[in-house]
Amino acid sequence: MKRLMLDILACPIDKHYPLELFELQSKDEIEEGALYCQECGRYYPIIDGIPVMLPDELRERKRDTDFLSKWQGKLPDKVLRQGNPWHL
Repeated sequence: MKRLMLDILACPIDKHYPLELFELQSKDEIEEGALYCQECGRYYPIIDGIPVMLPDELRERKRDTDFLSKWQGKLPDKVLRQGNPWHL
């Protein structure tokens, strides 16, 4: 994901802008990371350079839990333990 995308991305649920970026792996672009909405507490993983910004009902539990497990040492508690979607 190019850093310029941060200027246009907003939370798809409540339209909050800007989203907080937690960069986990990058080269020229952000390869792995998380976007966090401070308004509703939802996080959106960035996987293979693509921000996965789906509504709760369309998110895949396994993909999200795998992402959280992989990066649990680098993500803050507000994403790991308090982040939405709540059904994970």
